[in-house]
Amino acid sequence: MSEVTKKAKRRAKFAEKKKNENKRLLNVSKKSVLKTNVKKCKTAIQIDSPDAQSIFRETSKAHDKAAARNVIHKNTAARKKSSLAKALNAKSAAAADTEASK
Repeated sequence: MSEVTKKAKRRAKFAEKKKNENKRLLNVSKKSVLKTNVKKCKTAIQIDSPDAQSIFRETSKAHDKAAARNVIHKNTAARKKSSLAKALNAKSAAAADTEASK
């Protein structure tokens, strides 16, 4: 049996660290995109944008993808989607009540 040298062990350890660092940087980037999507969605909901529903769908899809790829936990994705959906539905209901009272 061949024995693993000290240098080979060090090289393997360094390669693992580099791989983890690259993965971490990608995840940071993906999380940043998610945060931007959430901000876009929230502002669209607040200003009663007509395309708020489509922005919400895009944000929801992005959260599902991130959860599937283990960028964020699936419960975190569900919680954020639920929060946005709740805000969107509340705004829609308020708009419907205003229309009905006219």
